[in-house]
Amino acid sequence: MLGESDHSLRKFVAPEFVFGAGASRLAGRYARNFGVHRVLLVSDPGVASCPWFDDICRSLDDAGISWAPFSGVSENPRSAEVMRGAEIYEAEECGGIVAVGGGSPMDCAKGIGIVSSNNQNILSFEGVDKVRMPGPPLICIPTTAGSAADVSQFAIINDEVQKRKIAIISKALVPDISLLDPLPLTTLPPEVTVNCGMDVLSHAIEAYVSNASSPVTDLHARKAIDLIVRSLPGAVERPDDIDARFATMMASLHAGLAFSNASLGAVHALAHALGGYLDLSHGLANALLLESVVAFNYAAAPDRYGEIGRIMQAPAGGGKKALVSRIRAFRSSLGIAGTIADAGCERSDIPSLAARAIADPCLATNPKDITLEDIGRIYEAAF
Repeated sequence: MLGESDHSLRKFVAPEFVFGAGASRLAGRYARNFGVHRVLLVSDPGVASCPWFDDICRSLDDAGISWAPFSGVSENPRSAEVMRGAEIYEAEECGGIVAVGGGSPMDCAKGIGIVSSNNQNILSFEGVDKVRMPGPPLICIPTTAGSAADVSQFAIINDEVQKRKIAIISKALVPDISLLDPLPLTTLPPEVTVNCGMDVLSHAIEAYVSNASSPVTDLHARKAIDLIVRSLPGAVERPDDIDARFATMMASLHAGLAFSNASLGAVHALAHALGGYLDLSHGLANALLLESVVAFNYAAAPDRYGEIGRIMQAPAGGGKKALVSRIRAFRSSLGIAGTIADAGCERSDIPSLAARAIADPCLATNPKDITLEDIGRIYEAAF
């Protein structure tokens, strides 16, 4: 099992969070508690058109908080969108940010915050601990169960010129509060529900086998795997099932607390490269690569992967083959039956993708050392 000693030094960072039906309507109260008078309200066009979005706006109004809307966020937030949001933040003389949506609006909001406080281009923060000054107060209201950007110290931004995703990792990116309300999730389409759920599973698995895992992150990772495997099918089949939605949201929360502190691995490194190049949904990219990375890593952490197999109810004693088959069957049952080739990847793209992935900071905590050639072989296996 990874980590010969459970007594090694580890840190754990988490924001305040409030969960339960109606939590999103506390946005105004918390903005007022932070002493903010005007906020930038970051969302995307789909979120801004939902009926429950008006309740969030009304909560700000009722608390005497004025707000400036910014919904120009793509599914994979672009660096130019972050910079445009920062311009609006300054022009509107905002003192805080409320982010409503999935990982894209929340990551964009994180970027806007640190750009505003540091007066630097968002791409200059790529890597670990490159943020000198923390951003303004940030309230996150996640409307998907997947990214866990509302509790993590990660932000993923698209460099649209280079067609790649950059990872920014810093405690300065941890939001001040997350308001976890399951009600908005009932309006999610099935495809988004599935992709986000596979993101949760990937987060939890990678955090559990990370070489920076700890007894605390392990608790959250195991719980996330159990919750998402049991609740995701029901959330897809019965979108209005508030219990299933709440369970997926709790799975996302647990996975976020795990990976924000234990970090990730090769699945995310390769998915960032693939998703940035093809502009794919992050959860879909993870789903298409998860089995191949698990097969590559398995020998480096057999006890940990064995425990994951047990939680996922893979056949006992089946080892690597059983777990890989169980992951494939799980995603196929949810409608993700393709390969990276079906997503638009060509074999001729592999050298370029591998070169991008090898520079991703998520590889630092992969349980097995990995070379450029290894990455190429993993992409090949995912075809």
